[in-house]
Amino acid sequence: MTQKVLLDTDIGTDIDDAVCLAYLLAQPECDLLGITTVTGEAHRRAMLASALCAAAGRTVPVFPGVEGPLLIPQRQRYAPQADALARWDHETRFLDGEAINFLRRTIRAHPGQVTLLAIGPLTNIALLFALDPEIPTLLQRLVLMGGYYANRLAGIGSCEHNFLCDPHAAARVFMSPVMIAAVGLEVTSQLRMDAREVRARFAADLLRPVLDFAEVWFREREEIVFHDPLAATVIFDEPICTFERGHVEIELANERLRGFSHWTPDGPEARHAVAVTVDSARFFEHFFGVFR
Repeated sequence: MTQKVLLDTDIGTDIDDAVCLAYLLAQPECDLLGITTVTGEAHRRAMLASALCAAAGRTVPVFPGVEGPLLIPQRQRYAPQADALARWDHETRFLDGEAINFLRRTIRAHPGQVTLLAIGPLTNIALLFALDPEIPTLLQRLVLMGGYYANRLAGIGSCEHNFLCDPHAAARVFMSPVMIAAVGLEVTSQLRMDAREVRARFAADLLRPVLDFAEVWFREREEIVFHDPLAATVIFDEPICTFERGHVEIELANERLRGFSHWTPDGPEARHAVAVTVDSARFFEHFFGVFR
């Protein structure tokens, strides 16, 4: 069954955003209605998104979004993977200042049918919900990669990067009357692939620009963690993860823990669902299956 999807992304920092977008472009059940970018160098992030759309032979609306967090200083100023853009066809001109209006118009044109996939800081989404408070009720659901909810794992900090970059936006989104499916670090961190295997397996034409962008990422790291692609795949194959319903609150009062995602399990009618387990083998089979 085809799903209408809007993607909000900070593509250009962690490579998993580009991996996620390539998956959506290859997924035959995805009707990708548009892409908005967020955080520093939003215009260069839009160019990266347009390069992948061009590689896929697709015309998808792309809009640079808001660059600065709502209330705190910018933590994510640059999009380093854009350094690889010279080798790939891409758009260079975009309508600035229209990202939130684009999201609003598109959701209103398809009430109850759109899944909004947010895989970056939630600044654009928080402002969208503030501009038009009815939007949360018009979405089919919001699926996001963000947070860290349960099963505390050694080596993972208390605050996840997307929420840390704009905690006030995350808090605003979770207070909204929207159904949220959240995929956090305790499950995404189980999906890893070292650079050698990535170079061997990213052979599909659409993954070639992603691999080129990944070489920028590999200058400082030797692996990919499939954070954002996991959030995308559960839209089309939800049993990849098991979810538990409850309530999420984002810490704002404690400056040291600002952005922490407090999780309280609740009944089946709760608006928030968080991923608690992941079937890694099923994920990788599903993910690579769309590129065959």
